[in-house]
Amino acid sequence: MIETKARGKIWAEIVILLALSLGRSGVYSVVNLIGRITDSTPLGQQVTALNPVRSPRPYLDLTYQLLAIVFALIPVALAWYFLNVRPGARPTSEVLGVDWHRRLDEGDAASQPAWRRVLFDFRGGGLLFLAVGIPGLAFYALGRALGITVAVQASALDPYWWTIPVLILAAFQNGMLEEFIVVGYLYERTRDLGWSQTRALDWRFLAFSAILRGSYHLYQGIGPFFGNAAMGLLFAWWFTSRFGKHRIMSLVIAHTLIDIIAFVGYALAPEGLLRLLGFAT
Repeated sequence: MIETKARGKIWAEIVILLALSLGRSGVYSVVNLIGRITDSTPLGQQVTALNPVRSPRPYLDLTYQLLAIVFALIPVALAWYFLNVRPGARPTSEVLGVDWHRRLDEGDAASQPAWRRVLFDFRGGGLLFLAVGIPGLAFYALGRALGITVAVQASALDPYWWTIPVLILAAFQNGMLEEFIVVGYLYERTRDLGWSQTRALDWRFLAFSAILRGSYHLYQGIGPFFGNAAMGLLFAWWFTSRFGKHRIMSLVIAHTLIDIIAFVGYALAPEGLLRLLGFAT
């Protein structure tokens, strides 16, 4: 049984990391939602913008966009560090399956070649993308119809040569930040607390991960909370199942693809289609 003092240190670490990253976003989203609900404008008539312009000067805006992406990934580096310094812990790259770079040791017959690991992750990521992407779009349209989801402007960037590359990088940043912390890091650290000690998925981890994921999407309205919490349930299950094999990259790939379709698709789609789906134009 883990000592009370050790448990306290782990919880302190989790709280600090979340306070610097997605937990902070969740708190702000709750306050934002309260502000939206108490506003005189109905929730369904409000708009939120993703990837906003940060400067009217194109190359200064590009600089701000890239800096925002880099600094948003710092909590991932911190989570990686926390996992690596645990006494007796295996390297984080092995624990979470971030091992495309790893070469086989001589006689390491139990490990798959690098190209098979890459293929496995992309196959899993593609399946998750299909399972979440189309239903997610339908869920958003339903939320707009019910008036519980604000109109989302998925990209407010002006059309420059660097706009689409930056949107792709932003999608990757979201995938790394969310999946590494909300699934990989939380799973490992809550296991250190005594959760998920059997093959059965621990409901505590499942609920923690799903509710956290839903919370930092509340700024988009009530509908996205439930939609993203459902996505969190699926991703947490997949990661711990025999299909996911505790490889976080499948989740990162799926999340990145979903956001690329949302961000880049929004930037390229005709206004008529965006209005039909309930997006802000």
